[in-house]
Amino acid sequence: MSGWQFWIDRGGTFTDVVARRPDGSTVTHKLLSENPRIYDDAAIQGIREILGLANGDPLPFEDISAVKMGTTVATNALLEREGEPTALITTSGFADALRIGYQARPELFALDIVLPEMLYTKVVEIDERVSADGSIIKPLDVSAARTLLEEVRKEGFNAIAIALLHGYRYTEHERMLDEIANEIGFQQISVSHEVSPLMKLVSRGDTTVVDAYLSPILRRYVNSVDEKLRPEGLGPNLMFMQSNGGLTDAHHFRGKDALLSGPAGGVVGMVRTAEAAGFDQLIGFDMGGTSTDVSHYAGELERTHETQVAGVRVRAPMIHIHTVAAGGGSILHFDGSRLRVGPDSAGADPGPACYGNEGPLAITDANVLLGKLRPEFFPHVFGRDGDQPLDVKTVTEKFDELAKEISQASGIPQSAESVAEGFLSIAVENMANAIKKISVQRGYDITSYTLVCFGGAGGQHACLVADRLGVSRIHIHPHAGVLSALGIGLADVRHLSEGAVESVLSEELLMDLEPKWLSMEAESVNVVKTQGVSDNQITTMKRFGIRYAGSDTALQVDAGSCSAVQESFEEQHRSRFGFISPEKELIVESMQVEAVGVSDSVDLLSGQSDTDQDLLGVFPTVMNGEPHETPFVARAALKTGKPVLGPAVLVEETGTTVIEPGWSATASENGDLILERVVALPDRVAIGTDVDPVQLEIFNNLFMNIAEQMGVVLENTAASVNIKERLDFSCALFDPEGDLIANAPHMPVHLGSMSESIKSIIRQNPVMTPGDVYVMNAPYNGGTHLPDITVIKPVFDDEELNIIFYVASRGHHADVGGRVPGSAPADSTTVDEEGVLLDNVLLVADGRFLYDKIHELLTGAEWPARNAEQNIADLQAQVAACEKGTNELRRVIDHFGLDVVHAYMKHVKDNAEESVRRVIDALTDSSFTYLMDDGHQVSVKISVDHENRSACIDFTGTSDTHPGNFNAPSSIAHASVLYVFRCLVNDDIPLNAGCLKPLEVILPEPSMINPSYPAAVIAGNVETSQVIVDTLFGAVGVLAAPQGTMNNFIWGNDDYQNYETICGGAGATANADGCDAVHTHMTNSRLTDPEVLEWRFPVLLETFHIRKGSGGDGRHRGGDGTVRRVLFKEAMEINVLSGHRVVPPYGVDGGEPGAVGHTRLISADGTVTEFGASAQTFVNPGDRFEIETPGGGGFGKSNN
Repeated sequence: MSGWQFWIDRGGTFTDVVARRPDGSTVTHKLLSENPRIYDDAAIQGIREILGLANGDPLPFEDISAVKMGTTVATNALLEREGEPTALITTSGFADALRIGYQARPELFALDIVLPEMLYTKVVEIDERVSADGSIIKPLDVSAARTLLEEVRKEGFNAIAIALLHGYRYTEHERMLDEIANEIGFQQISVSHEVSPLMKLVSRGDTTVVDAYLSPILRRYVNSVDEKLRPEGLGPNLMFMQSNGGLTDAHHFRGKDALLSGPAGGVVGMVRTAEAAGFDQLIGFDMGGTSTDVSHYAGELERTHETQVAGVRVRAPMIHIHTVAAGGGSILHFDGSRLRVGPDSAGADPGPACYGNEGPLAITDANVLLGKLRPEFFPHVFGRDGDQPLDVKTVTEKFDELAKEISQASGIPQSAESVAEGFLSIAVENMANAIKKISVQRGYDITSYTLVCFGGAGGQHACLVADRLGVSRIHIHPHAGVLSALGIGLADVRHLSEGAVESVLSEELLMDLEPKWLSMEAESVNVVKTQGVSDNQITTMKRFGIRYAGSDTALQVDAGSCSAVQESFEEQHRSRFGFISPEKELIVESMQVEAVGVSDSVDLLSGQSDTDQDLLGVFPTVMNGEPHETPFVARAALKTGKPVLGPAVLVEETGTTVIEPGWSATASENGDLILERVVALPDRVAIGTDVDPVQLEIFNNLFMNIAEQMGVVLENTAASVNIKERLDFSCALFDPEGDLIANAPHMPVHLGSMSESIKSIIRQNPVMTPGDVYVMNAPYNGGTHLPDITVIKPVFDDEELNIIFYVASRGHHADVGGRVPGSAPADSTTVDEEGVLLDNVLLVADGRFLYDKIHELLTGAEWPARNAEQNIADLQAQVAACEKGTNELRRVIDHFGLDVVHAYMKHVKDNAEESVRRVIDALTDSSFTYLMDDGHQVSVKISVDHENRSACIDFTGTSDTHPGNFNAPSSIAHASVLYVFRCLVNDDIPLNAGCLKPLEVILPEPSMINPSYPAAVIAGNVETSQVIVDTLFGAVGVLAAPQGTMNNFIWGNDDYQNYETICGGAGATANADGCDAVHTHMTNSRLTDPEVLEWRFPVLLETFHIRKGSGGDGRHRGGDGTVRRVLFKEAMEINVLSGHRVVPPYGVDGGEPGAVGHTRLISADGTVTEFGASAQTFVNPGDRFEIETPGGGGFGKSNN
């Protein structure tokens, strides 16, 4: 080769440089990314320092052949919201589409809802409209558009993002706007059909805005580097790493492709170095100061095509990397009962306590206290003046104080060392759970994999993480500390070209697509060729994005014949989701060409020393609860093939590797370090059944993680849009008495009510047998309303004699029969009108799914289910979720023992109970009555017993049984109480039965919150639940009322059915304004993307925008509601279940109420019909239906 190559990863804190000399050998260097007193740019400075250039010396351009870089410039600009001021140009009626998004809130129990800040600072609506089939509804007015864009330019905007409805496929209007913007002189124009040419306005629009927002920042950085490297336009080839794992020429580098630039280099480096060492099934473990990135590799780079970065949806191919907030700087907390790690970080300043800058205790400090990190092996760069060693004294003092505090609070004597090991155990568990999410949850058995460790802190914890995963081999490359930079140097040049298709798979379609393949392939190959890659080094890959009709989940499969594509898709679908649906059509969503310019092979050998191992000393450490006299060895001096047995610590300049007892480390010929477990792990861990603050946190996380894994299985394997995409489901674990232990943070209205279903099954089945699974939806026997179907599995001990716990999954089925499509008649008066009732039905007997039985029940009723096959497919998915929960809990029992697991089931409930008692300590007696639109009411009186730290929640005064369908079975009232007190805790505690233990709930009988059969209940679950919650918060007085309704909008005919809930305004608090346009309290379901909605159904969404000024005034304003208007192209029946059309959402402490909502039919002839809270009507083609959702109440008197 000729000339130097520099491979650079410019991170947030450090810049890593790997230089390849002209003779092929490599050298590494690390420097601060920001050091303005010494240099302007870390990348150029790194090159200068490696070449030994003095200040002022010119760069020897002729001696450098290539510079390849990864950078966090774009990511940092996104995180800090310091991108280019950007204007969004979109279709009229959809100015707020990206802000509303899919309407879900990120934190289920947060009273102050905080959504990510939008990247654009101005929106311009263009008066144009194209339908889903490409017909022009409203032509683009070129003159008016030009005037609007000129005004934007005059306001100083240089960057615009153009994203029109259906512009991904019908591009004419976007192209016209692009031409106008170019003529006006915008410097950055991102157009959605070029940036992300795929269906979904929200994610495509977000991606287009990201591109416009970040590309100018990126371009300025690229140009500054380019000017220094190639001042006359001549010099080394400059390339940048993309999020997809490939390199691109500096001037092809775009904002949307830069967000995982550095981490993607780490994954490529992991793969190249581990494969060179003979390993091909890998788990990447990249642990830094603030977070840990984990990745999975089993033969090919795994990509995700839609993800969230810094709260922004990005739809672009990216290496699949999962990040967890656990790093060396993660802060250690004790809350009086539990030890917790993170998610907050000490950062670089002040840093962990050992940095000597009065920082808090962090994970790094735990390793210092345990002797795994020693000051003599670190440079003296700490303290206020940056000239001190690691501060061991402060760390020891702080841990001693914390150990005393924990001992007093828990009654269990703790030493500083046991506390430090406890915190490490929790961090390790968090990281292991993150790895499970990208591997075990997706169906991979990783016990035979190799854990590939890199990043500054990875080596300190690798053995512990591997043990927790059952992995017995670890690979650490000599350049593990700079592996992202190495990967950037080893990466191929890649260019991806995508195009939308959205057509049914057929041989005719494949023939029609041939010209497009040729065009896309030529484009991609040409882009790679222009980057200096010769023809014989370029390969291309063609892929389709395939999904089932009616689904949103597309899988990437290699292009080929119709039968080959179908076979490949079905094989992947069965492997990923556990089933196929051969009766459904296959939709070709997209086509993708990837051109790869293969990089030059690089010799990674870096021979080892032949000298004796360099023993740096023997020092005391604590590992696995025991003190050890531990050898510290210089890694560079390890002798090839001679193992070092743990306990030991290997020291090198860029990291520390801890070899735990039972492990050995061996250096290979090329300098790789291979760690292997040589002493088998004990089958069972002995931790005792008494509550321990460390194990309490670990079991909290374990139980929650199992419920989350159940949810992933259910989401993946469900057939219906309602469960798979709207995520209207919940999964949970229960103890042998049916009490809730842990649930994933899914749907709040489900969370506290499922326990009643389990207890109902227990009461009705005194004898159950292994392999049995039950199904029920009976509102008067533990259920809520008929569409919510619960699947319950008892799990037996090894002797199959005793039930040791229960697992359950609840899903909202789109239709379970009844008088109207969607099973939600607005005018029902008995539960029988609302669907098929399932009461204590055996669904699986002895492991066999009873298909015929459930099919007969669903189809044999007076008003049968309209799509029983879909119901059954979803029930099978719910059974699969329960099976996943069973298997994961059995693994926990195998590891800890049943007695310990049962003990901690009680301990986690006790912990939640204590958290609620602390809330009660701060409460006073209070009461509140909340009127509904039809005159019914919910009343509550909260009586506090401070001596016993308990409270009585008495709903006496609530209206009698509702004559309509707003009756809420008793389980819903309990769920509402549980939710409210969990919110009041204002801390990250598990929601379980312990929360209710200090609370006595009195429900008058009969009443609308404790009705009797056969009263109708469909609105009780979705509407009355919100009223109960708002009544409780009204009594407590900490939160103004939100919109207080789910705005259930159900429409359909024999061919189409759709159910959606519509967001509104959140209530204000003493701390903050209410959030606009978001789901609150007992629901958090997603909304179908506007383009997908119009593609699937004969409707036109005319507008969906924020209803400005609908939030109540106050010191803190209530959030604004929304306006949603749909035009129907076919005759449909419509049912609406809602509230607050008459009674406004209340304000608190002088705050004004929010505006009431409106429901109206706008007939084709212009006639307007207003409805109340409940509406049942029919629409004809050309009719419109409009819903204005309520605003939230204000808090405190306005200062105006």
